[in-house]
Amino acid sequence: MFRAALCDECGDCFAQCPYGGYTRKQAISLIRSLKSGRPADVISQCITCMACNEFCPQGANPYDLVCEIQEKYAVRLIPEHMADAIDATAGTTPNEIIPGEVGRPALSLCIMGSAGPADLTASKMFRGLTVVKGSDYYSSIVCLHAGFESRVRARAQRFIDNLLRLGCQEIIFMHNDCYVLAARKAPEYGIPVPFTPVHIVQYLAGWLRQNPDSITPLQKRIAFQRPCISRYIPAEDGWLDELFSLIAVQRVARRYDRRNALCCAAGLARLQPQRARPIIDKNIADAMACGADAMVFLCPTCCMLMSGACEESGLPPIFITDLCRMALGELPFGPRPWGAP
Repeated sequence: MFRAALCDECGDCFAQCPYGGYTRKQAISLIRSLKSGRPADVISQCITCMACNEFCPQGANPYDLVCEIQEKYAVRLIPEHMADAIDATAGTTPNEIIPGEVGRPALSLCIMGSAGPADLTASKMFRGLTVVKGSDYYSSIVCLHAGFESRVRARAQRFIDNLLRLGCQEIIFMHNDCYVLAARKAPEYGIPVPFTPVHIVQYLAGWLRQNPDSITPLQKRIAFQRPCISRYIPAEDGWLDELFSLIAVQRVARRYDRRNALCCAAGLARLQPQRARPIIDKNIADAMACGADAMVFLCPTCCMLMSGACEESGLPPIFITDLCRMALGELPFGPRPWGAP
């Protein structure tokens, strides 16, 4: 949530926006307008990448304020009927619980189902885990990309309650959106989280650290496509760097990564494709210029949206769980089918 008391109106949030082109003076004017509850140009130009939260040196979370004002004035990147359609689809995804060993964590796939690499959980890394998926485990946090944070807040308690009923002390989240709701947003909303949320990269790195003899070093150079929601997870880059080190993968130091990451432009893809494709092209050109052997994805939406363009450019798209399976000798290095085999 926006922390007004921390905001000193320095303008860093919007002056550094990679899409808005605002001057420092304009940026200061924008944040002042939003803080007073008035609309400003940024709410219609925002592509929902959440970068302004990370750019804020005070941790005031200006993106959360953008969402609040977008909802107040119904100025949204995604029309309400499209958000309703996404909710309707997500809300009717069948639930499934595959019991694991007593005392082991649960792995939540959210509503990914077939929206992921083929045989997503076939790896020995996931043996013994309880696997859950379906509407009951959908976080709704995608609504942060659509100017509907009230929907996230309204559903957060139910999301936590459904996970609590699994009876597991730790819940591993395949989708880092869900991790953010459990680890960050639910506590902000005053909702107790009586289990330990575990990020998928945190889990993968831990498993690999404990099983070094299972690893065959890949000796590859990869570009990483950082998800927008990672702006809420300061520790994520450290977990990723450890994981890549364990499997002997070099994360190339490209322009559009880490703090300077560009989003996948998913919010623009259908309604403003003329803005979306140049962003995707910049990401891919940047990765190839750095000599990457593949583009590695953590977010399923990023992977689905960008995979075709990556393959057209000769840059194999690889989901992060598959990258780990390749280091375990379970898969050859390269792209794989997306969805059920």
